[in-house]
Amino acid sequence: MTYLQEPPVGRWPGQNRCAFVVTVGFEAELSVLAAAPDAVDRAKSLSVGQYGGNRGVDRLLAELARFGTRASWFIPGSNLLTYPRQADAVAAAGHEPANMGWALEDMGQQTLSQQLESIGRAQDAFDVLLGISPQGFRAGRGSFAAGLPEQLAGLGFTWSSSWHGDDLPHFHAASAADLVEVPRHHELDDFPYFVFNLDPPIPKGSPRIASSREVLRNWILEFDAYLAEGLCFVLTLHPEIIGTPGRVGMLRQFLEHVNSCSGVWQATGGEVAQWWRQNAAPNSPSHPAEIFHTLTREGAPA
Repeated sequence: MTYLQEPPVGRWPGQNRCAFVVTVGFEAELSVLAAAPDAVDRAKSLSVGQYGGNRGVDRLLAELARFGTRASWFIPGSNLLTYPRQADAVAAAGHEPANMGWALEDMGQQTLSQQLESIGRAQDAFDVLLGISPQGFRAGRGSFAAGLPEQLAGLGFTWSSSWHGDDLPHFHAASAADLVEVPRHHELDDFPYFVFNLDPPIPKGSPRIASSREVLRNWILEFDAYLAEGLCFVLTLHPEIIGTPGRVGMLRQFLEHVNSCSGVWQATGGEVAQWWRQNAAPNSPSHPAEIFHTLTREGAPA
């Protein structure tokens, strides 16, 4: 197979050819409520998400430990209260906890002040319950309000993994140059392939669950291309989805493939962001992030 370009030498530490980041969205039943708010009193539907806390977290932690893989775990603040043992286990295993707001709110429906309140409330919970102040952030639903990246940088956040517009990290904009975006992609996320609930239907109009064999093939195909082009591969997992006995076996096969390849820098999102900040050139004026922030400065139409 022919790829687009040869990777530039020295882009990643130790002359590695690509970066590989595992991220985890520990959403549990919040993922069900985000898709179907009317399921709040439906124990059967909520149990689909609760499986992630009750079983999936432990199984995923064990699988990551098998390979010595440290991941960045995005945890809504309210789940620190709902699942304190699991949150403690994530931190104790040496993973990187990161902020995902308070309760997986749809940020596209929130003002800037409401977004900051959600993020700050979660940050306080991390401080009180785990004794840490995460530096990473992910918008779990919806999008940034104008001005949020600048605010995040001012609050001590150093990186985000919310956008999908590149396959290399980039700075958010000249106005938020201390905040590095580590982009993710839907095809590298277990959620679009496997999320399923019968009633209420999640996702709406989709009566299928993808083949694990084909998802594994997709991920291997994408990873090989990222490796060939020297890019930053960001895998997104959810304990309630990947943490079933069969799917965690699929993850094992994928990690075996990654570990069989040379020239792979396995890092957390925070480590990638730190490397990028210290070694990469500023965004070009034509970079989509620069254009977006120019057009959506606070007060301008989004």
